[in-house]
Amino acid sequence: MMDIQKQLEIIQRGCAELIDADELKKKLEKGKPLRVKMGFDPTAPDLHLGHSVAIHKLRHFQELGHTVIFLIGDFTGMIGDPSGRSDTRPPLTREDVLANAETYKEQVFKILDPEKTEVRFNSEWFDKFGAADFIRLASRYTVARMLERNDFEQRYKNNTPIAIHEFLYPLVQGYDSVALEADIELGGTDQKFNLLMGRTLQSQEGQDPQCIMTMPILEGLDGVRKMSKSYGNYVGIDEAPTDMFGKIMSISDELMWRYYELISLKSLEEIAELKAKVESGELHPKVAKEELAEDIVTQYHGAEEAAKAREGFNSVFAKGQLPDDMPEHTCESGEASMPPVFLTDAKLTKSRGEARRLMKQGALSIDGEKCNAEDALSAGEYVIKLGKKRFLKLFVK
Repeated sequence: MMDIQKQLEIIQRGCAELIDADELKKKLEKGKPLRVKMGFDPTAPDLHLGHSVAIHKLRHFQELGHTVIFLIGDFTGMIGDPSGRSDTRPPLTREDVLANAETYKEQVFKILDPEKTEVRFNSEWFDKFGAADFIRLASRYTVARMLERNDFEQRYKNNTPIAIHEFLYPLVQGYDSVALEADIELGGTDQKFNLLMGRTLQSQEGQDPQCIMTMPILEGLDGVRKMSKSYGNYVGIDEAPTDMFGKIMSISDELMWRYYELISLKSLEEIAELKAKVESGELHPKVAKEELAEDIVTQYHGAEEAAKAREGFNSVFAKGQLPDDMPEHTCESGEASMPPVFLTDAKLTKSRGEARRLMKQGALSIDGEKCNAEDALSAGEYVIKLGKKRFLKLFVK
């Protein structure tokens, strides 16, 4: 294995907090591969670049020769992680969770090496738990300690309901570390309470407590809120290369460097060199951003598709040309050919309300002309542009 000090430098790249470095060093000094755990609750079918921050860190551990345990919380997913929530999550069925888990496995191996990844499901041990087992687990912690957690504390102060099963979530996540005998667990900064629970339960079981590493929450495309599908500021891992490239090009120059550090494959030395060139004026920020976008698209779609996406972006947005791979949509004349209807049916907008809002903002062009009227289009062929990046070839019969 690599020199321990060098390992620590790589491991701590982009890390928000490590508890603690001395413990981790002692574990590394034993010369045995660490068991590095991270859990994912498959509560939605798609992962985005925000999720990839910690997955990239798992890859670093793999490259250093350690064992990565990608834990799919098919049991905990039915409880719903209360971290950062101001209300109780709606429950998911076992079928929903398992279907989402399959897509997670496909997506995560775009970053991780499947040959070096141990995929586990926490139903392996929790399906064997009986009522008495859960009562014993619940006895390990007090309500007062649970209410020290920020989100529970705020909800309690605001008289917002907290369901009893939500108190079980940190205990169940902590017990996962006992079952897997984890040496280190990763999670977002909002997961710190749950990660510490793993240390507590391992100590009670006589195990060497895991180190914990929290990773920063990646800001979304708006540069303000965390990346989230609910905020509409996300880049999905499974998005088309052109869409992924275009979205990354929309971030601010300042945010670009945070994306470089947390989710690019470049080394810190390469990033520093690139940043110095931009600051000296030797390299334009747009070119550096294109490098970032191509790097990220390459990770999920390969170098050839990334190069095509870069070329396509420049031809469409820099030279004002239309994309060759515009999606197509056919509709009948009448109500179906009204902008709010066909924009939604073609999936350029999520709802007719969103379509109307964008039209009022002047974001819709039909054959190069701004349009804010809801009038139906007559039979014919049209080029639709919504905002700067969304195109559609529309056929009205």
